Amino acid sequence: MNKLILITFLSLLLNACSFSDYVPEVPTLSLIKPYKADINQGTVLSRLSINQLKIGMSKKQVQELIGTPSVIDPFHNNQWDYINHSMMGSGEIIRYRLILKFEGVKLVNINTDGISSLPELTDKQKKLQETRIAEEKAKILEEKRLAEEKAKHAEQEKIKAKALEEKAKKLEEENKAKELEEKAKELEEKNKTKELKEKTNLDINSSK
Repeated sequence: MNKLILITFLSLLLNACSFSDYVPEVPTLSLIKPYKADINQGTVLSRLSINQLKIGMSKKQVQELIGTPSVIDPFHNNQWDYINHSMMGSGEIIRYRLILKFEGVKLVNINTDGISSLPELTDKQKKLQETRIAEEKAKILEEKRLAEEKAKHAEQEKIKAKALEEKAKKLEEENKAKELEEKAKELEEKNKTKELKEKTNLDINSSK
């Protein structure tokens, strides 16, 4: 009886082993990682937008570019703080702080010391930035060229005006000289007429 039970047990064990060769392995639950969404707390910025900030921008231009600041001190509203503390789904933690200072409504200082953890520019963003910089340089060069042309035109107009002024002055002097000459001639004729009249009167008196 014991032998029969042993044989039956061994038979079942062998069948189980041979069956497992055809059954695919099922991954254990420990290998499946649940999806975790990114959690952003604060102002979300990118280096591409930060790099577009320029000294002299107005508060309105800054807001249009990077949005409303996280913190504005009501007692020191000349400073805007953009703060972010984000936990990415990958487990990466991103913390950064951008500090902007204004005088009146004009941006005067950009402090980027606290944005080292901000992701670097992607290749696409680098190309966009290079294109923007090239366009800005071209615009500056064009404005410089137009300014130089305007200054050159103004100088030419100044030279023309000076030449006309000198010509008018010379003409005026010529007119005055001519007028003096005519007056001198007229005076000379009057003197001649007077002398002739006196001579005539003298001759008449002598004949008497």
